[in-house]
Amino acid sequence: MDNYSIADKFSLLAKLMDIHGDNSFKAKSYSSAAFTIEKLPVQLSSIPEEKIFSIKGIGDSIGKSIIEQLQTGELSALNEYILKTPPGVIEMLHIKGLGPKKISTIWKELEIETLGELLYACNENRLTMYKGFGEKTQQNIKESIEFYIGTLGSYLYQQIEEFALLVDSRLKEQFSQDLWSITGTFRMQHEIIDQLQWITTLDLNSLKTFFAKGEYTITKETTEEISFRGKENVVLSFLLSDKNNFYKQLFTSSCSEDFLKEWNCVTQWDQQQLYPSEEAIFSSCNIQFIPAFQREKANIISLAKQAALVNVIQPTDIKSIIHSHSKWSDGVNSIEEMANECIARGFEYLVISDHSKSAFYANGLTEERLVAQHKEISELNTKLAPFKIFKSIESDILNDGRLDYSDEILSRFDVVIASIHSNLKMPEEKAMMRLLNAIENPFTSILGHMTGRLLLSRNGYPVDHKKIIDACAANNVVIELNAHPRRLDIDWRWIDYALEKNVLISIDPDAHSIEGYDDCRYGVLVAQKAGLTKEKNLSSFSLNDFEVFIAEQKMKRK
Repeated sequence: MDNYSIADKFSLLAKLMDIHGDNSFKAKSYSSAAFTIEKLPVQLSSIPEEKIFSIKGIGDSIGKSIIEQLQTGELSALNEYILKTPPGVIEMLHIKGLGPKKISTIWKELEIETLGELLYACNENRLTMYKGFGEKTQQNIKESIEFYIGTLGSYLYQQIEEFALLVDSRLKEQFSQDLWSITGTFRMQHEIIDQLQWITTLDLNSLKTFFAKGEYTITKETTEEISFRGKENVVLSFLLSDKNNFYKQLFTSSCSEDFLKEWNCVTQWDQQQLYPSEEAIFSSCNIQFIPAFQREKANIISLAKQAALVNVIQPTDIKSIIHSHSKWSDGVNSIEEMANECIARGFEYLVISDHSKSAFYANGLTEERLVAQHKEISELNTKLAPFKIFKSIESDILNDGRLDYSDEILSRFDVVIASIHSNLKMPEEKAMMRLLNAIENPFTSILGHMTGRLLLSRNGYPVDHKKIIDACAANNVVIELNAHPRRLDIDWRWIDYALEKNVLISIDPDAHSIEGYDDCRYGVLVAQKAGLTKEKNLSSFSLNDFEVFIAEQKMKRK
């Protein structure tokens, strides 16, 4: 091992000790040793072991640890700390502006263990509630995390969308004589994008010349495909085609393997035929056109053969904002500001669902503060009529599945959204107990973000989706499709089963600011993949229909 490697291990050990709040004197000695070793004019590996102890700043304990590393390549004390520290907490050390003390607060007080969770907390304005984290610090941390995550190569659809459309526009403008179409997972509206893919009739050499000017490097090259990567760290892949085969390749490159396998089996379509469009491929097989975003599960082909595909929900079908947070808990805007933004956007009503009292990390509302908030909402309803604000709460599901207030308090809300926010590390049995108990509670109107997942950072707790959906059907509970691009939870792959069981879905932005309303669109995009219609989406209900829904929910409570 060279000196830098040894110093790095000592430095990391010192930081981990500080994060854990352990012996500060020892931590400082390791940090000091790292500094000393980095400045040495000779390699420690070239010095006789007994001479290492005579180096200024290297005592007996540090000397033994140096020898251990030289002999084994490992530092056992560091390994012990790594084993008892979540990987995501260690990864936080890569973020500019986050030192061990701040990381310790984030881990131990906010109970955050991954960068994705931390980014989500920044978006929810939670860091500012803790000592040492002002608004500027929170914003700097947010920007640093976004930059760091951008170096890893996988992106949320929302993160990559603007860049994808910009590249698409430039290519079509530059090479207007050729056929172009974006394809692959972006065209299919996947939640996570690992590469952007196009199909084009442009020749290989022209592509290479164009991207060489932008300092892109070639990551893959065959006679049929070429890929580039630039400073944005996004893989741009191009499938090479000719005009005769363009639409056949566009079709096959924008559907799942399961779908394509079933298609080939069921239709036996003529792959030698020339097709002027994708629509022509479907009409030649007497099958209703299936948009690329729905070419996932094989069973959709049988529906299309019967011309039974429905008109899926569109962003303009969202009529309200359900599940939003205000300054009363961890939101950025006042209730009035959020209501006025709804009015400006043409929404019919707003459901304010601030955090309940157990969510201390999010300034959850005590019973006393609820009284004051409800008074404000009543006054705003008089002022802003006919627009209406509904009194709601995002009630924490406690460890035993109870909701976070007494029945008397819960009865004051128009809508109760039940969500798990704490003790997320649990086996399926525990998660199911908590969720099912909450679903069976007559005060629960909507089950919030079912699995607690955060895309690209946290898998969420394990659940039996079918049992949860069946329970929601039996107890007249709506399932939220949390539209935050980092959640998109319920997973769209289970929505068709929910629809089969006649369970309503609610596309909700979980907005912590008025800008958060924009996230509804990303919920719609994944809901389209599952064939959700506006009639089956609660946030598409008119004001009158929503009031009928509330009346039905209140009947459960009697």
